[in-house]
Amino acid sequence: MWRTARPDEDDVLIEMCLELYREDPGPLPVSPAQMRQTLAVLQREPSRGRAVVLDVDQQPVGYALLIAFWSNELGGEVCEVDELFVAIKHRNQGHGRSLFAAIERGDLWPIPAVAIALGVTPGNSRARQMYERAGFVAVGVSMVRRLPSTVR
Repeated sequence: MWRTARPDEDDVLIEMCLELYREDPGPLPVSPAQMRQTLAVLQREPSRGRAVVLDVDQQPVGYALLIAFWSNELGGEVCEVDELFVAIKHRNQGHGRSLFAAIERGDLWPIPAVAIALGVTPGNSRARQMYERAGFVAVGVSMVRRLPSTVR
């Protein structure tokens, strides 16, 4: 079951985040301080999004970062799944699909969303296949230019 993360779970979420980036490195590294800052912002400003946790047998075994943005092109609020991680022994059990269904039902996302968006690293074919089975399609190419930052 997916649910909103609690502040006392920050350390568990940070460990899962580090495991995600060890398994599937993105173009830029993510430090524990950076994840801690993200969690603090989401707790302080829930209109920006939220961290959610996957509980199995009352143990956190996954997490996702859900980020809000308004899309003129899509005509409304988009829920961006910025990160999604499920522990290895809990994969291929429908947890990704259940996350998307919970977002669509409004269980995890308070504003009716017009779309769910996400990114996937080019080499992560298993995740890409799962997303395609869940109805996601590739749209355009995201390009990012990182600006100087104080968090690393």
